[in-house]
Amino acid sequence: MNVRVAGVHGKAANRRGQASRTLARVFAGWRTGLPGPVIVLQAGTAVNYFGTGLILPFEIIYLHQARGFTTATAGLVLAAVMVTAAVVTPPSGALLDRFRAKPILITGNLASALGYAGFAFVDRPWQAFVCSAVGGAGFGVANTANQVLSLTLVSAEQRASSIALRRVAGNFGLGSGATVAGFIVASADDLRAFQALYLFDGVTFAVFALVVLVGIPNPRLANAASASGRGTGFRAVAHDRLFLILIAANIVLVMTGGALFSNILAPFAKAHTPVGPGEIGVVFFINTFFIAVAQIPATRVVQRMRRTHALAATSALFAIGLLAVLLATLTSSTLTATTVLAGVAIVIAIGECAQFIVLGPIVADLAPPHLLGRYMSLYGLAFTAGVALGPAVGGALLATSPDAVWWGGALAAALTGAGMLRLGDRIPDPLLRAQCPPPQAVSAADMDPACHSQMKS
Repeated sequence: MNVRVAGVHGKAANRRGQASRTLARVFAGWRTGLPGPVIVLQAGTAVNYFGTGLILPFEIIYLHQARGFTTATAGLVLAAVMVTAAVVTPPSGALLDRFRAKPILITGNLASALGYAGFAFVDRPWQAFVCSAVGGAGFGVANTANQVLSLTLVSAEQRASSIALRRVAGNFGLGSGATVAGFIVASADDLRAFQALYLFDGVTFAVFALVVLVGIPNPRLANAASASGRGTGFRAVAHDRLFLILIAANIVLVMTGGALFSNILAPFAKAHTPVGPGEIGVVFFINTFFIAVAQIPATRVVQRMRRTHALAATSALFAIGLLAVLLATLTSSTLTATTVLAGVAIVIAIGECAQFIVLGPIVADLAPPHLLGRYMSLYGLAFTAGVALGPAVGGALLATSPDAVWWGGALAAALTGAGMLRLGDRIPDPLLRAQCPPPQAVSAADMDPACHSQMKS
């Protein structure tokens, strides 16, 4: 009897041990190995984006229903935020090449705090446009400064993990903020509820500024004198043809991947598939949740791949996901169509996970230290351009040929992937460098052709 009981307890202990080891392996996938200041910085980012999530789904509703603006005016007010952010992004890059990122990040967040808190008290369109300009300018400056500060706090090998953590913080903050705001608006759909959301959003910007002030070091700038003939200013950036090609590719990927999914899928699905608003909400939740959960583990997978292969795989995933949207139009079953679109959401999410953790480090590797701010500002501007062009092009196609949105987007993504493969060894790649012996240890004649090409580029 005692032997049997002991055996049962032993098996239970073994099962618990196996479960513990499995959990340990799972959680190990989320370890980044990043320094403490980067963790603190992205925790502040999560708080900041939580505030943004509180207002993002309800901005037009607030301006139209609570303040009496027409929907067209409300849309222009929101567009003014992104336009202002885009306008200030290149100058912010130039500032970041002259001054340290920490004070610029603090200044940008305080400007956004003022602008977004001011939305709580607007009652005329011109007031809303002023708040949009102030908030958008702060957002454009702070976004670039956050990227540069994150990169200066880590080694080159940790750049992908740092970008991945920032993506997780942003998606987690947006998703949780939007969820909380949904419950608040559902229980108290009145002016005071909206005002409270905007004021709290302003507070999160101020809290982020305080986190940066207290918890983040202020790294020194690169010495511009070390440029030694490489040039300074945006003219030097414009001479980097590889960088410009990557920027163009990024615009296409943002348009065809994230922007078409985020802005065009909902109206298309509502008009051409059996799914309704509830199912569409579930699909978008799956996308953001998957990014938040898979982004950091995906970094470990992508770091084992050549960068050209990872970019080509990203393009292929976007093409597959966009074409799969058309499958949802072939069924009359709500469950089947929702399942198909949920699969699309996951495929697009995987592509987005790879896109950001590959392109961001490539841009940082291409940038001379004294031009890092300018490179990152144009990289961010390309993202803004893709976000703006996606719904503009997709909306026009949706009105004339709805199916063309998806097969046309898939074709553009596939061609971009093929172009990335043609770049080959021109793209700086840690894996390729690791395979190359030191130059002094081997002659160029004996060197592997791929290594020789990488050194010349």
